[in-house]
Amino acid sequence: MDGRIPVIIVAGFLGSGKTTLLNHLLTNNAGARIGVVVNDFGSINIDAMSVAGQVDSMVSLGNGCLCCAVDARGMDDLLSRLARPGADLDVIVVESSGLADPRVMIRLVLACQNKRIGYGGLVEVVDAAEFETTRVRHPELDQHLWFADLVVLNKTDRIDDTAHARIRELVAGLGKGTPVLSTAHGRVDPELLFERPERPRRDDVARQLSFDELLAEHDHDHADSGDCHPHSAYETVEFTSDEPMDPRALMAFLDERPAGVYRIKGFVHFGLPGHRQKFSLHTVGNYLRFQRSRWEAGEQRRTRLVVIGTGIDADSLRQRLASCVADGEHGDGLIEHGMLSVLRFTHS
Repeated sequence: MDGRIPVIIVAGFLGSGKTTLLNHLLTNNAGARIGVVVNDFGSINIDAMSVAGQVDSMVSLGNGCLCCAVDARGMDDLLSRLARPGADLDVIVVESSGLADPRVMIRLVLACQNKRIGYGGLVEVVDAAEFETTRVRHPELDQHLWFADLVVLNKTDRIDDTAHARIRELVAGLGKGTPVLSTAHGRVDPELLFERPERPRRDDVARQLSFDELLAEHDHDHADSGDCHPHSAYETVEFTSDEPMDPRALMAFLDERPAGVYRIKGFVHFGLPGHRQKFSLHTVGNYLRFQRSRWEAGEQRRTRLVVIGTGIDADSLRQRLASCVADGEHGDGLIEHGMLSVLRFTHS
């Protein structure tokens, strides 16, 4: 959304399903070009990388834990290799080793000096079937959950509904409100983590089908196989407003996002007097980022947001967003002052 390549850190202890999730993203990439940083090439599905068109966009570390193997400059070099202009990546996924400290990983990415790179959030993968055993063996898991922007509760197919509800509630409590996404076999819809690229495509000429389209046709042919596509479990709520949004009210909404909201994306019109500033909004779980750009000449200035989640009360959500529309009684000075809270999360 903002011209930078988001770097998403996927963390989790051994056996939680990090590599399975990564392989799933690679084969269900929503048309995105994905670069990956992994500890071990052997664990990655090379066929999946071929489908994603990214065989040349992997960096492997064979010398142990990522957070111990590189310093800030080393991570900068790794990410810069992937972010080179010719690679044309949409997202970079860093698969953290099981014992890596997520706080260190976050600091390494945030310290990156490459202006084409931006932090995209921490996804913590948890093995639902072995959660209690893992927590005893690795008590630091509680801290990892607290730092996560999104928790993927994986392998829920291996426990019954009662255990699932209990563990989900416990994980949500340890994460202090961090959104928890239940799944099996690492099936996470890529659109919950990164943008689907909008690349021009011509349909009026004969051409060979891409790998993505072949996969899509294959999925369509097997739609009745009982293997539900991940996106079918999510709901999408759209909100638009031609009137400017109140920055303080919108930030209050974003600080207290409804339970079940995994992703918000779109554009916000704040109606700043004398300015052509356009703000893109991107959230993954608790992670929040605005990007400032300019409205194009003739472009309609309006707020357009898409909210993705599960168990969402669509009417209530739209009402809450509608209450964030500026009431017209605020002076220009109050609007600009209210922007201070937005600018804290804004990249130029």
